[in-house]
Amino acid sequence: MNVYSEILETLKKQKIHMTLIDPARQAPEQSADIAWEAERAGTDYVMIGGSTEIDRNRMDETIREIKKKCGRKIIIFPGSSAMISPHADAIYFMSLLNSRSPEFLFRHQVRAAPHLKKMGIETIPMGYLVFYPGMTVGKVGEADLLDGNDPVPAISYSLAAEMMGMKLVYLESGSGSPSTVSPGVISAVKRETSVPIVVGGGIRDSETARKIAESGADIIVTGTIVEGCTDIYDRLMPIIKAVHSSNMNRF
Repeated sequence: MNVYSEILETLKKQKIHMTLIDPARQAPEQSADIAWEAERAGTDYVMIGGSTEIDRNRMDETIREIKKKCGRKIIIFPGSSAMISPHADAIYFMSLLNSRSPEFLFRHQVRAAPHLKKMGIETIPMGYLVFYPGMTVGKVGEADLLDGNDPVPAISYSLAAEMMGMKLVYLESGSGSPSTVSPGVISAVKRETSVPIVVGGGIRDSETARKIAESGADIIVTGTIVEGCTDIYDRLMPIIKAVHSSNMNRF
């Protein structure tokens, strides 16, 4: 079973938590330690990415180290066409739909596509939307940031993503954001679309995670809270438990 099919099967039973690890933030061995602690806390998948400064060698080394310690499937969350690796289980083949730059709309994807085909890695088409405050990804991605409380543009972008054949829609307020995309916007997007909704940015505690999940998010992503800390398990476990136990709102 490929990763996307596995995600759909899991969502029939419970919401999904994914842990995002940025390989640029620490050595590959430390990334592996984070992944191991996240798996122990119950995370369902490990996402690797988030920085445009990571080269192919760093991606390869980080994923190899993680696979030595962690049994969870690894999905690449690319910030550029250089962030690919044959060692991952899948990659989000994503377009930053509200970017002003063709680089993030389609040029990185065009450059990466021939290499991904040779690698044989599973590609998961995804529409990526960045909301205020956007943080680093909003600046680097030259995004026309969406209002986190206005559902109309978010619905339009999400419907367009679905109609173009994208299999996931990711609503993101930015890594380290002081706020999340509002539950109202998430609920509105969920009502109008039929693909799974991923939400990240600003989720630091179990209560926030539960609100986001019960508003309609199918997949919750956390990343910043595991960086540079020694209590990864204790931080993640309540959040993951809240996601897994939240009321189902199936796609």
